[in-house]
Amino acid sequence: MDFFFEDLPSTSQSTPKSRHEESQMTDDTEDDSSRGKSSNVSMTEMQEPLSSSRIDDISRRVQDLVEKINDSRTSDQTVMDSFQEKLMEKVTEMCQQMKEHMYTVYEENSNEMQVKLQELSEVLESCTKLNTELMEATNALAGLREGLAISKMSEP
Repeated sequence: MDFFFEDLPSTSQSTPKSRHEESQMTDDTEDDSSRGKSSNVSMTEMQEPLSSSRIDDISRRVQDLVEKINDSRTSDQTVMDSFQEKLMEKVTEMCQQMKEHMYTVYEENSNEMQVKLQELSEVLESCTKLNTELMEATNALAGLREGLAISKMSEP
């Protein structure tokens, strides 16, 4: 009698007895107690093959239940594997969509930054020109001041 539970977690499962089995067991017990010792010996001898048959039947049923449990576990594992695979596909798809959106936003931001940098460059160029003009005006005023100061000194 071999039971293969494999290395899976245990699962408790009981199978209710049929009324026929219960009544048969009760009848056997009642029959044994109602007879004398001599009939008990002969009944025991008669029940040995019957008991062995019952043990074999129970063993077969247990083996069937174990096989059903293992089949169910295998099926559960297949379902979980399939679910995991589909989930991974969806996650990968969503990540790809997010990347594409992210790159689109990067491109839009880059275009906006390029426009702002161009405007800044133009403003800085204008500031440089104004600074140059201001320096020229400062130098011209300084020259005029110097010329006026010399002419005031030369006046008697």
